[in-house]
Amino acid sequence: MKNTINMLSPVSGVLVKIKDVHDPMFSEKAMGDGFGVVPSDSSIVSPVSGKIVLVASTKHAIGIDTDDGLEVLVHMGVDTVEMNGEPFDVFVKEGDTIKAGQQLATMDTSMVKNAGKTTDVIVVITNTAAVLKEINVHVGNVDGGDSAATVSTFAKGEKEIPDTSNKKKVDFDALAKDIVKNVGGPSNVDNVIHCITRVRFYLKDESKANDEIIKNLNGVLDVAKAGGQYQVVIGPAVEDVFDAVVDHLGPGIGTNDNEAKAKKEPAPKGVWPKTKYYFSSLIGVITASMMPIIGLLAAAGILKGLLSLIVSAKWLSDTSSTYMIVNAMGDSVFYFLPILVGFTAAKRLGSNQIIVGVIGGVLAYPTLVQLASKTSSVQMNMNADFFGIPIHVANYTYSIFPMIAAAWLASIVEPWLKKHIPATVRMIVSPLVEVFIVSAVILVIVGPVITLLSSYLAMGIVALLKFSPALSGLIIGAFYQCLVIFGLHWAVIPVVANQIATTGHSALNAIVSATMVAQGAAVMAVFFKTKKNISMKQIAGAATISAFSGITEPAMYGINLKYGRIFWTANIGGAVGGLLTGLLHVDMWGFAGSLIGFASFINPKGIDGSFTGYLIASAAAIVVSFTCTYLFGFKEQDLEENVHEVGKVRLGSREPAVNKG
Repeated sequence: MKNTINMLSPVSGVLVKIKDVHDPMFSEKAMGDGFGVVPSDSSIVSPVSGKIVLVASTKHAIGIDTDDGLEVLVHMGVDTVEMNGEPFDVFVKEGDTIKAGQQLATMDTSMVKNAGKTTDVIVVITNTAAVLKEINVHVGNVDGGDSAATVSTFAKGEKEIPDTSNKKKVDFDALAKDIVKNVGGPSNVDNVIHCITRVRFYLKDESKANDEIIKNLNGVLDVAKAGGQYQVVIGPAVEDVFDAVVDHLGPGIGTNDNEAKAKKEPAPKGVWPKTKYYFSSLIGVITASMMPIIGLLAAAGILKGLLSLIVSAKWLSDTSSTYMIVNAMGDSVFYFLPILVGFTAAKRLGSNQIIVGVIGGVLAYPTLVQLASKTSSVQMNMNADFFGIPIHVANYTYSIFPMIAAAWLASIVEPWLKKHIPATVRMIVSPLVEVFIVSAVILVIVGPVITLLSSYLAMGIVALLKFSPALSGLIIGAFYQCLVIFGLHWAVIPVVANQIATTGHSALNAIVSATMVAQGAAVMAVFFKTKKNISMKQIAGAATISAFSGITEPAMYGINLKYGRIFWTANIGGAVGGLLTGLLHVDMWGFAGSLIGFASFINPKGIDGSFTGYLIASAAAIVVSFTCTYLFGFKEQDLEENVHEVGKVRLGSREPAVNKG
């Protein structure tokens, strides 16, 4: 064995010491010493030359034995075992001989991030105790294949490498029996899965597990508890132990399909705790469903903002074909949002993505959109009938909540259909029946209920505006974005349109504009305060520009709502901005708001107090929202911890995870 070995970086990115990776078992060196890389690229190369001895069935980990006696594990991402290999393409197989720097695999980092998981690529010397004398990690920016660490090994005679040939052989069957017994027996196990190093139990009662006994079993390295799992760290023999555990647990338990099998956390007792639990679950599903399209929403928001600015500057007419084409580029993602949200929500809730996407297409179908446009969404006129039943068809473009409901309902309908429809005709009949039932429920029940609530909200908002501009500014500024979550903000749009049509201006739209500015300022605080979490910083930067361009969805669903307290610090800024908007009697003469819509606050007869008031209210909203968020909204470690939990919130029996203008 050489005394000094040069290990290469497996990927381009930021090289960190093992203690700084985002996985406690690796950072605490339970699996051995090494290093990690926060990747900026997708190509994974080998850090050493040697022989491939392990390729995980889920493709997220590769084991290499070197001629120098090192046993090296390359682990791609944290908790990516749960993704069943989807982000990875592996180009080697067990038994292959490879060279340092040779490509091993690719990892779709965007897919990993969208699943709410961390992308750290971790390199560990699993036989550290036997061979490693010292490791010097070259922290900092690095390219894949560059020198990453210098490893010093024990010289011959300096420390004898233990002879494992006579080591007590692990009896996997006996070990599995002891593990099952000490986690509380088969009756205490809801499900079990495994990753590259750990057997992961979902226990009904974790207090029944005897940590100390399990830790001291021959073949067990350690015990960890995280993400609702009781994790028994085994090491390279994990698959053997897992198979033996499954044999002892019996049929029906033991799969990596944790999307369908994972333990459902019970709701707490009590009305208020249950209300908080179900609301938190709903918010978790909404944010997890929106995360895959946040970048697209941000880009479209920026494009729409720039287009609005160009039109305001009279550089382009809003009746020109150029405007129509560019507007379609920016608006299509919002117009067809039900289809996109249906697809992502179905994945989170365990229903068929294609079928729910089609249901989203039903809601965004041009004929139904045309029908909805014939009446105000707050009039609740019965503008259609369904098999003789009078219904109100609303406009579902730009909406997300009806599709969350559709995906959840589909997750209930699908198993029932599978059970009752013969297999010979299921492929055709099941999708047909599912589309019909779920679409009908949304159009006949869910949509009208939301519209009814919107109509009452609209009446309340109008009454509040008449009673006190300042009070209405405070209340609407504080809670308008809460309406956006459930699509109830559509009640505001007809009121704004009516104000502009009858008086030429709208005080209500000016308040709404202040809430957009506040949401943008909050996510801007996240951008400036975040130092380590690069992916979060990228989302925050794009969301800030989008919010200041008048589109708050990326800020809302990408960061603010997902981390709770940030959403409310933003609402404090919105309340202050709304209050000043009302006190200063600010009006808008156009629809486009936020910072990009400054021209809407200019009175056609000449600049007056509305424009000055807009500047004051917007500045106050920015200062208050930014300061509250920066000081009290979050700590960076909160973002790092919570990012592991995205998409893990459950609603019902399945695993999960609009502001126009």
